[in-house]
Amino acid sequence: MSGHSKWATTKHKKGAIDAKRGKLFAKLIKTIEVAAKTGGGDPAGNPRLADAISGAKRLSVPADNIERAVKRGSGELGDAASYEEIMYEAYGPGGVAVLVECLTDNRNRAAAEVRTAITRNGGNPADPGSVSYLFGRKGIVLVSKTEGLTEDDVLLAVLEVGAEDVNDLEETFEVVCDATDTHAVRLACTDAGLDVQSADIAWMPTLSVPLEDEMAVKVLKLVDALEDLDDVQNVWANFDISDEVFERVS
Repeated sequence: MSGHSKWATTKHKKGAIDAKRGKLFAKLIKTIEVAAKTGGGDPAGNPRLADAISGAKRLSVPADNIERAVKRGSGELGDAASYEEIMYEAYGPGGVAVLVECLTDNRNRAAAEVRTAITRNGGNPADPGSVSYLFGRKGIVLVSKTEGLTEDDVLLAVLEVGAEDVNDLEETFEVVCDATDTHAVRLACTDAGLDVQSADIAWMPTLSVPLEDEMAVKVLKLVDALEDLDDVQNVWANFDISDEVFERVS
């Protein structure tokens, strides 16, 4: 899992570059719309929306875009797309288990594009439930490392709001909690003066598959291909890549 955590951190650092292409912006806006539609347009009473807005602001999505997304999702503008949340499961190269989260307004298109990306990159689509049992739903809050900040400092700030673990990821601290506690953990970090980079709901693997150079390249290529699809919001996989291998292949 250390390799997967490092990959997640690297993806976050790529965010600013991806955002310039507009693809990440579109995915963040879609997340806001769905959150507003399911829980209402008031962030104070909708933790999912509050976290989605916070993440979008962190990656410099314009305030006007965020406001319009909230209004579309809550029905104020009357033109909200009807997005469907779908999970696809697959096995990638080396037997790596893969979960693909989609938000789409066209189930057939999403299914076809995901299946094509999987098969073209050495994977095999799997039946529902055959992969997901290898993962647990968790909240992941990334906190920036600042001078003098220790793992114990972070743990002290979040222990009473449901945090299960704090991991040192070199440039950030990763706080793991139950998915339902994600918003509370993010607020606790903010209240303690910590710089929160992101707060997301993740599918964390309970078992991991160690990968060496050649297989690591194949798996990361599959993940990239899936994440490049417009309907795909997140990709989760149970690979474990050592720091040494990761540095060589990245």
